[in-house]
Amino acid sequence: MPLFTSSREKHLWLWAFAVFAAIFSTLFIGQPLAKLFSNQDIRAAVFLFVMALIGIAIILHGLKTKPGKIEITIRLGIAAVYIMFFLRLGMAERSHLIEYSILAIFIHKAITERISQGSQIPVPALLSFIITFLIGVLDECIQMILPYRVFDLTDILFNGIAAAMAIGSNVVLTWIRKRFGKS
Repeated sequence: MPLFTSSREKHLWLWAFAVFAAIFSTLFIGQPLAKLFSNQDIRAAVFLFVMALIGIAIILHGLKTKPGKIEITIRLGIAAVYIMFFLRLGMAERSHLIEYSILAIFIHKAITERISQGSQIPVPALLSFIITFLIGVLDECIQMILPYRVFDLTDILFNGIAAAMAIGSNVVLTWIRKRFGKS
């Protein structure tokens, strides 16, 4: 039996692995980068650049899928929730929200692609959340043994919140698209 059910699933898992590798690489290059970006103005510029990239990705996805009015309304509501959440967080928590949201989306998309190819997976959103959450726990546990990093339960919480928000948003948007189409 092949490992992947389709080329799309394979690509989604490879992208998920790329995000995973990027997250885990920060365990080792995080300190030098933190020193490099210690200036608040530089951090703000980098953050705005990343947010612009995310915005471009969302717009391009929207152009590809051509969402209807109801879906656009829901997307704007979800974006508002994310923005308000971002405003309440510090830089480290913001990075967790971005990293683990993207990871969760790739994992969830890969699992739903497997289902679309005929595999039986009972609760794909829950499985996606558990996988993403366990990756976040592993990330924090590794930090316990690194001398320049700190294990923090709050970070595990933020990783879980990010995964839940991303997967929940994806599930809601998928349901809206199926239920209302492009109305």
